[in-house]
Amino acid sequence: MSRHSIGALDTFPEGAGTKIEIGSATIAVFRVEDCVYAIADRCSHAEASLSEGELFGFEIECPRHGAEFDIRTGAVCSLPATKPVASYTTEITNGEVVLTIEDEASDE
Repeated sequence: MSRHSIGALDTFPEGAGTKIEIGSATIAVFRVEDCVYAIADRCSHAEASLSEGELFGFEIECPRHGAEFDIRTGAVCSLPATKPVASYTTEITNGEVVLTIEDEASDE
């Protein structure tokens, strides 16, 4: 597993997605109040960027066909997607957001 500092909490906009890249992983990061969640940035249905979607509570809507995913777990919340996306553990340490990538999810 690898841990990465991805920026200060206040650099992530409230209620919106931010795309980041770590190695070969493209990750969508979402801030909801003082918590940060991270999932794979590509919709499992149509390869659209989830960081560009609209956030409703804890569900991100894919901008291409409207599939929804839970940003806390990557679980599918609505069709047309049927497969979950990867989720990543985040924590806030001294105001910095730290993201953990498990070895099998990373090509580093």
